[in-house]
Amino acid sequence: MADQQGRLAENIVYFARALRAAGIPLGPGSVLDALEAMKAAGVGTREDFYWTLHAVFVKRHEQSLVFDQAFRIFFRKRGYLDQLMAMMTPQAPGAPAQPPSAAATRVQQALFEGLDTLRDEEREVEIDARFTVSDREVLQKKDFAQMTAAEIAAAGRAIKRLMLSLDEVRTRRLAPDRHGHVVDIRRTLRASLKAGGAVIDLKYLGPKTRTPPIVALLDISGSMSDYTRLFLHFLHAVTDARKRVHSFLFGTRLTNVTRALKERDPDEALAACSSSVLDWSGGTRIATSLHAFNKHWARRVLTQGAIVLLITDGLERDPDDRLEFEIDRLHRSCRRLVWLNPLLRFEGFEAKAKGIRTLLPHVDEFRPIHNLDSMAALVGALSEGGSRAGDPKAWLRKVA
Repeated sequence: MADQQGRLAENIVYFARALRAAGIPLGPGSVLDALEAMKAAGVGTREDFYWTLHAVFVKRHEQSLVFDQAFRIFFRKRGYLDQLMAMMTPQAPGAPAQPPSAAATRVQQALFEGLDTLRDEEREVEIDARFTVSDREVLQKKDFAQMTAAEIAAAGRAIKRLMLSLDEVRTRRLAPDRHGHVVDIRRTLRASLKAGGAVIDLKYLGPKTRTPPIVALLDISGSMSDYTRLFLHFLHAVTDARKRVHSFLFGTRLTNVTRALKERDPDEALAACSSSVLDWSGGTRIATSLHAFNKHWARRVLTQGAIVLLITDGLERDPDDRLEFEIDRLHRSCRRLVWLNPLLRFEGFEAKAKGIRTLLPHVDEFRPIHNLDSMAALVGALSEGGSRAGDPKAWLRKVA
């Protein structure tokens, strides 16, 4: 019995190490708490075992997805679940796990990276694949959903280096300008006094320019969970470089996270976002969220030629038909509405979903956003001289 308890502790320790490698911060205290919880709960089914460990190891909303995939891969691939359950309740039958659907690559590498039981041929394939092209090129083109924990960290650093220089918008205010068309009387008189009034050097005023505000509406529903973290890294980098950036998260409700993303440290910023959002990885109600934004925030943030970034897959779950009215109102309130959709990464993408077909006629640009290359293309398009994407209505004509 003592040997079984030792094996149980050893396997839970290794599982905790794998979770830490996958991005969930865990220490020895969490492992001890997990062992005590197992003894106290007296788990006898797979579901009880899952939720006991979940209650101890998961502290934030965004960690739940990583834990879920780690649990499925770990206990399916290595057969550890049946062994652990047999240690505690020998008659309890094991249940086959379903294949992971999201974040599987990152979790699987974290789980099995340190195992000595991997087949030699698997190691050779991995090495050959890594040395066919440069790591940087692979990282630029790799889908965010397929990145490992280390690659996500590298992508976060690459996103921080992106330089966003928006085209400036002319305002009605005037500023000193050598080539202006209005004489600045005050500056002219002050300059003439320096020469005793003998020389009058005319000073001019010209239109003042400033970069337009950026307003980001980010979908954090379950279908977007593979991309949410890196999109938040992007918004944090943009917010850190520019002051007039307003960020909103929406799933079943709208949440303003502008202040949270102003934290200097990216991890602290993302943690602040997580603590303020109640509908993480839930359903999608685009119409309801846009209605809340148009009613409570549009007049505050959509000023001076604001650019709106709508980041969503367009898979609407609202039963009513308010979406067309709300997206049209949003489009009329901003200077430029850019829709960023991860589904465009698929070559065979067609605008057949009702929500997508409703949104397309009311956006100025329709762009993919699934890897670093597409993110860099977005930055180039927003900057002065950047090329714009094709007509969004062309996607509707393809399925008409």
